[in-house]
Amino acid sequence: MKRILNIVPVPVPAEALDAFAGQIPPGVMHPDFVNDFVAARAGARVIDSPYEQTLADAFVLDAGARAQDDGYDAVCVNSMSDSALPALRSRLDIPVMAPAIGSMLLACMLGSRFSVVTMWPRWHGLYTKAAAQQGITGRMASVRDIGTRPDAAELLAGKEESVFPLLERECRAAIDGDGADVIILGSTTMHQSHAYLSSVLEVPVINPGVVAIKLTELLVQCGLTHSRRAYAAPEDPQDDLFAPIG
Repeated sequence: MKRILNIVPVPVPAEALDAFAGQIPPGVMHPDFVNDFVAARAGARVIDSPYEQTLADAFVLDAGARAQDDGYDAVCVNSMSDSALPALRSRLDIPVMAPAIGSMLLACMLGSRFSVVTMWPRWHGLYTKAAAQQGITGRMASVRDIGTRPDAAELLAGKEESVFPLLERECRAAIDGDGADVIILGSTTMHQSHAYLSSVLEVPVINPGVVAIKLTELLVQCGLTHSRRAYAAPEDPQDDLFAPIG
């Protein structure tokens, strides 16, 4: 059995981790893989700023730095922030994947231009940064949001009637107004909306958390991992540096 460590980059209660784990539809997960979900023990709350991005990077690195020693076959960062992705690739030899890089590159294979539809404007910078890092800014038609503060604990549960129509409206504007032919959900916390949006839109809708997990599986199954030319290993790892912070 292969094991994937999925890291949620903000501290959340155990029941919220169950909701994140619930983003994987039945039958999608390969039977030879087990996904363990953990949350960063401190740091960011909603990753609403460069300050919080830095906190998330630090504590996702803390959560994943020992994954290889703990017997995991891969690590998946469960957030469109792609928190600590370069740092974990530097620290680990096993594959490390994340939703923004995976979803955007997949979108480029499925269409000509994609839009990210998200919860609030404070997350826009995450997507423009990710697109720039991959050299695909020209393939991103737009970033749109519904002006609603996200809830990392409850996700979209209980908000379907109010939130889903707003998301559909912004997706429609991205398609008809911005020229998008693929939609990416802007957060793994939005996964409950994927089935609905897929049923009412005529373009592919990418569920980023599921895509990231499946790409992680693919890397493991193909025996692939990141290049050491791109992600040099540290000479002197300091994995216990954050231990006194509780």
